[in-house]
Amino acid sequence: MLFNFLTSVVMKIKKSLLFMLLYLPLICFSQGEYVVKNKRGVDKINFKLLNNVIIIPVEVNGVMLSFLLDSGVSKPIVFNFLKESDSLEILNAETIYLKGLGNNGKVAALKSSGNTFKIGDAVNNSQDFYVIFDSSINFAPKLGVPIHGIIGYDLFKDLVVDINYIKKQIKLTNPEKYKYKTCKKCETFGLEFYNNKPYFNVSVNVLGKNIPVKLLIDSGSSDALWLFENDSLGLIVKDNYFNDFLGYGISGSVHGKRSKIEAFKLKSFILNRPLVAFPDSSYTSVLRQIKDRRGSVGGAILKRFNITIDYDKARIVLKRNSNFKNHFSYNKSGIEVENEGIRIITEYEQNTVSNNMSRDTNIINVQAVFVNSRKYMIKKAYTISYIRPNSPASRKGLQKGDVIIRINGNDTIKYSLQELIYKFYGKEGDKINLVVERLGRRIKVVFNLESLIK
Repeated sequence: MLFNFLTSVVMKIKKSLLFMLLYLPLICFSQGEYVVKNKRGVDKINFKLLNNVIIIPVEVNGVMLSFLLDSGVSKPIVFNFLKESDSLEILNAETIYLKGLGNNGKVAALKSSGNTFKIGDAVNNSQDFYVIFDSSINFAPKLGVPIHGIIGYDLFKDLVVDINYIKKQIKLTNPEKYKYKTCKKCETFGLEFYNNKPYFNVSVNVLGKNIPVKLLIDSGSSDALWLFENDSLGLIVKDNYFNDFLGYGISGSVHGKRSKIEAFKLKSFILNRPLVAFPDSSYTSVLRQIKDRRGSVGGAILKRFNITIDYDKARIVLKRNSNFKNHFSYNKSGIEVENEGIRIITEYEQNTVSNNMSRDTNIINVQAVFVNSRKYMIKKAYTISYIRPNSPASRKGLQKGDVIIRINGNDTIKYSLQELIYKFYGKEGDKINLVVERLGRRIKVVFNLESLIK
């Protein structure tokens, strides 16, 4: 149901490496299952972790693509046909409409059946998926890498999935081959399923009050927590918050309040002062239809554990990893950046000719340096996509559409999108020196990062 925050690209690199919320109606399909087709019934796949979300390689009908692994989505989705997917066959297709969180309505799509999906040695020879052609739905600028689709429930339901956030590796195991090990440092939670999405019961401490909550486990969200405001339960925000852009939905932007709560408790595991987002109720009315649902937990918390997800036994096992004590941070600049547009970079190739003669000849060493050729390179630009009102960046006159050329003295082509965005996650008072390009003119801007929540 949700595909959360892809956008926020990251800010944690985070911030919304994109975030996205996707609601898919429950539709019945007749399809095959994933099976790890090797003798051991186990396979390991390396993944990329971008903006706290997992990107895995998926072969679809013989074409290798990159998919976001999202436990909050029911059926696979393929979108943004890039060069890599030009030759992708779409089998047995029919037109449907998807409804997303946001404010722009429905999205036209195709429903395709009878496809072959391969994830390492895990194969499904009869996989159904949705196809979205709307070119405006594009994760690549938000994450800085091509993202061709999303996959979730269909993979999780058939296999036991171990996620190692430290090694950046998932292990897929046929359920009959999986053997649980005794783990005294682990916590196990039962899973509940609604519309093919996993929920578990944990608790939060808000303003000194411990509150039991049922949350969606949403690996497709880059945020830590989303909570739905509820005065009667004590899920409220007082003074320690700011209004912010939370991410992009399939049907538009999502806004709300960013804050911190006292603690998030997963039995013996306690995370102090985690970040939390309270999305505007106008965007979440459909999500509240799940009985007793109070929000979701996303990648900024999930990455603090190595995780076993077993839909067959309806359980999730958590073991804290070296990320556990990492500080919860957020974008203190007010800038959202995406990898959009182009920059033309000029490079010069030099040839050097030198003559080194013996001193006995009384000839002075001669070295000639000359420019042989000039080379133009096209690089993607880092463009400001959003400015939070009254933020440090806003007060200095930065605008949507400005291209960031240099940061703190360095050309931005040296950085990945995530590395660039992380510069804005520093400490309060950290100085940021930017050179931006606007309509062919370069502008220098200096500001300090500013904390709005304590």
